[in-house]
Amino acid sequence: MSTRHAVIGDVGGHAGALRAELARLGVPDEGRGPIPDDLVVVQVGDLVHRGPDSEEVVRQVDGYLRRQPGRWVQLIGNHEAQYVRPAAFQWPTPLDPTAADRIGAWWREGLMVPATVLPTGVLVTHAGLTRGFWREVLGAPGSAGEIADALGALAQADDPALFRAGCLLQGRDPDPLAGPLWAAAASELLVSWAEAEEPAPVDQVHGHSSSYDWERGAWRLGPALAEHGHVDAEAKHVTVDLPAGGRVVGVDPDHGATPRTPWRSWPAPGTA
Repeated sequence: MSTRHAVIGDVGGHAGALRAELARLGVPDEGRGPIPDDLVVVQVGDLVHRGPDSEEVVRQVDGYLRRQPGRWVQLIGNHEAQYVRPAAFQWPTPLDPTAADRIGAWWREGLMVPATVLPTGVLVTHAGLTRGFWREVLGAPGSAGEIADALGALAQADDPALFRAGCLLQGRDPDPLAGPLWAAAASELLVSWAEAEEPAPVDQVHGHSSSYDWERGAWRLGPALAEHGHVDAEAKHVTVDLPAGGRVVGVDPDHGATPRTPWRSWPAPGTA
């Protein structure tokens, strides 16, 4: 049996939207049942906040991580990081203690990780890996597996570099070393690779932010780089082919207090 890999973008506390997408992927009981044997779900982080159902989202994901750990891969986002280390910002409606404790337990037990690699060799992180972080912090590893291992080592060491915030935190200037939980898609992630003369070492998929403004229907990139981009407005995916080689796919639908519609998970090519 072939296995599908579906990468789900930021959920933002919207249990109904998550279940609707899971149901579309074949999860029974209207998206509440077990994950089918032919499906692996990768969720890029930021499960919580914004929407009204964060605790329910955490409860459902906790069930998958406990009962079907090989079927659900959970990445840490900057919103989950609030519950595993000193908070970088204050959210007006924090999680209840049970949900917060569950997220902390995922991190301690290795059920929530900073990166994963799809069978096709594509690196998946919450916000994406900038060229500066890849070179200066990780030492320029050459494969997606080596990058994921290096990020995992930072997590094991509780290295603050992993959680380094960029321009999206309190209006800071763009940071070339913004970490893979915080890098802004347009001004930190994509620009860093677009300026390189050599191809990126790996293709990437990320959530966290989008290089395309879904509300305004406009690029956040400069015209020269936007020419290399493709927008899937139905799925809320953005693909940018880097000028020197390499591809970056953004899957953040940018849910707010209500979920943005329509949107879909990203089906990893060549995995079904």
